[in-house]
Amino acid sequence: MSELTHVDGTGKVKMVDISNKNESLRTAVASGCILLNGEIISKVKKNEIQKGDVLAAAKIAGINAAKKNWELIPLCHQINLTSIEINFQIEENTNKIISTAIISGYDRTGVEMEALAAVSVSLLTIYDMCKALSKNMTISNIELIRKSGGKSDYER
Repeated sequence: MSELTHVDGTGKVKMVDISNKNESLRTAVASGCILLNGEIISKVKKNEIQKGDVLAAAKIAGINAAKKNWELIPLCHQINLTSIEINFQIEENTNKIISTAIISGYDRTGVEMEALAAVSVSLLTIYDMCKALSKNMTISNIELIRKSGGKSDYER
């Protein structure tokens, strides 16, 4: 088992020193979904939610979450993001909206947390904008799909 990098020799939390790592292109893809009811799915598709364009707001929220991830998660570094893409897929047959974030950056550490934060906050925004119609919504399956760059690649 590998050592925890965010803990010092005495077991105290620390920020990892990345100053000796090489900068490289890093990319991460994350996804998650929100389960809604058919009425809400229909209203989102037709842009009939009272608060406004749900998917446009969720996209902006996801972008902001990726950019501000270092302020939200205490031990994450502020990194140079070069691309943030947030996409939504509406699955009417299952009453789900799937959010996918594709994040790239050129830096000394990965962009996985930025991708996961972008997906999480985009889904929370959908919940917020639709909660007047129903609070019976479930956010689930938030996961890292793949990452590349740095010392190791990953694919689910």
